[in-house]
Amino acid sequence: MTVIVSEVVLVAAVVAAGLIAGLFYAWTVSVMPGLARADDHTFVTAMREMNVAIVNGWFMLSFLGAPLLSIAAVVLHLTSGAQGGLPWLVAGAVLLVAMLVITGAVNVPMNNALDKGTASVAELRARFEKPWVRWNTARTVLSVAGFGCLVGALVARGA
Repeated sequence: MTVIVSEVVLVAAVVAAGLIAGLFYAWTVSVMPGLARADDHTFVTAMREMNVAIVNGWFMLSFLGAPLLSIAAVVLHLTSGAQGGLPWLVAGAVLLVAMLVITGAVNVPMNNALDKGTASVAELRARFEKPWVRWNTARTVLSVAGFGCLVGALVARGA
């Protein structure tokens, strides 16, 4: 029974990781390049509005769910007698926790500074855009790699 729970949690972790990796990927390859073409006012206004809109239950489910479920999958793997895939599970959990840490330590503070900024929109954008895009790319790479590792764990377990 505990092996079944372990497998269900792993599948849930894979789904959550895939969702968050896809979200960050979409921002990397479409949202930010599209906003890069916008004028300063549009860029700052759009980022402010999207940063408010994204904090919702669906986002939080995958954003927090991916690292938490991957950690749970590691713990359950160790305690359930499940076979195969542990290195993949650990790697996936570490990568997804790193994505969470970068978001909390870097991207969210930049979002808050943009939201509270009183400088001109040109100055706000100049301080925000390049570093935010760079760190979002890091989050994208980490979350995609974490997703890939969790898929590797499924394959290694023969699921």
